[in-house]
Amino acid sequence: MKRIFDVISSGIFIIIISPLLIPLMILLRLTGEGKVFYVQQRIGKGGKPFGLLKFATMLENSQNLPGGDVTMGNDPRVLPVGKVLRKTKINELPQLLNIFKGDISVVGPRPLTPKTFGFYPVHIQDQIKHLKPGLTGIGSIVFRDEESILANSPKPHLQCYEEDIAPYKGALEVWYKEHQSFFLDIQLIFLTIWVIFFPSSKLYESLYRDLPKREGI
Repeated sequence: MKRIFDVISSGIFIIIISPLLIPLMILLRLTGEGKVFYVQQRIGKGGKPFGLLKFATMLENSQNLPGGDVTMGNDPRVLPVGKVLRKTKINELPQLLNIFKGDISVVGPRPLTPKTFGFYPVHIQDQIKHLKPGLTGIGSIVFRDEESILANSPKPHLQCYEEDIAPYKGALEVWYKEHQSFFLDIQLIFLTIWVIFFPSSKLYESLYRDLPKREGI
């Protein structure tokens, strides 16, 4: 049922937003470094890598520049148009094609790069690597301000990610695994839309009182 929902919903949404995507692709082609799409290797179901598709929002060689796989708020590698796309999450829209292909689902643990996936504690990696990743999920909702957390932390950003973010985000993904259902997926889709319009909202805390607590960050 989940796969059927993924195919139908992604196909319909691709058709609906195509009038937005075409002028946006032209804008990206004419600005920045002239790149429209960016394909990044992420860890998929079963620990197998796949190419995650995004609109190009950063310098082409950004992974080899200071910061690596982790993006902070006000990251100098982010292009001017990219800042708007990342803030509104429009840069993630090409992943609808990943959903249609079956690389990811609409809802699931957020797919990470091999390096950042390695920051999860081993016991968490073992629990979630057999789930199909998602465009959105509880980890993405709770840590929607991840870039700001990294930018405001006194720690080096990779240390902050490994010590402060990864353990809690991983625990959230395990929570999703233990509670997953079609009804929960629908709720998380709604919450994703909700926090885009109301970024400071913590409605999820009222709905899911047994969530792992995000402490100290």
